Amino acid sequence: MRWRGGGPEFGWLGDGAGAERESGVRFGEDVALRVGGPRRCLGVWRGGRRTACPGWGAVPERGTRAQCAECAGIDRARSVAADTMADDPRPYRVYLAWFGDGLVKVGITGAARGSARLLEQGAVCFTWLGQGPLMAARRAEELLRVALGVPDRIPYERKRIVRAGLPETAGRGTELVRAHGVAAGLDGWPESLERLPCEVVDHGEVFGLAAVDRVDAVVDGLAAGAVVAGTVVAAAGPDLHLVEPAGRRLVVDTRVLAGWPLERGPAGARGSDVGVREVPAVQGGLF
Repeated sequence: MRWRGGGPEFGWLGDGAGAERESGVRFGEDVALRVGGPRRCLGVWRGGRRTACPGWGAVPERGTRAQCAECAGIDRARSVAADTMADDPRPYRVYLAWFGDGLVKVGITGAARGSARLLEQGAVCFTWLGQGPLMAARRAEELLRVALGVPDRIPYERKRIVRAGLPETAGRGTELVRAHGVAAGLDGWPESLERLPCEVVDHGEVFGLAAVDRVDAVVDGLAAGAVVAGTVVAAAGPDLHLVEPAGRRLVVDTRVLAGWPLERGPAGARGSDVGVREVPAVQGGLF
């Protein structure tokens, strides 16, 4: 699952070198998927284009990365996060993202991507801080990480826990407004980085978060023959929120779907037949 045009969608491949197609993810619709096998490497994506894996090789059943070691190495070598693109002439933006009370992070993304990176991460709210060359954005990111005491990464497990107990929309941007104010007063900003005003964007409606009142279990691994079924009620980042007929609230980390052959599941499926990781019933203040 990925985010294009502001909404979630699935990307599908017919085979190792087949053309890609998309299908929208719609809240309120029932889904039922049966997993085939084996799980295959999906190759390398760069600039919105995919290069197929030459070997179309099998990859481990567990894990969120559907890539062989060679393709993963190519991805990493050309990643902004790896700092191997210092001469990249494109503009980048520095942002602050909020995932729940006390969960604020700083990061950078290509200006041309707009808010896509924030949607992919499941950021409930965000605001821009500045825009400029890549290395200036990277220096500002490190300055803000230290000065604000915020990380540049937050595990998805923590995001899921707080997602079911978010405050009302009006109270979500408070931490970002405060952090942006502190950031604006800091010395040491790179001169080539244009500062941007605080304009908090809320993704609650886009994600469908009003329907997320709790999370009972998480699908974080699959195997051939497994079935995932339920009614789609929300989506945030890579997470698909389902409600099974018996009422269990299930989160599917769709990164674990990548690379598996998937087919339509059995009609009238009464729920998912797949291993899950139970989530503690008390979902406030665990972290």
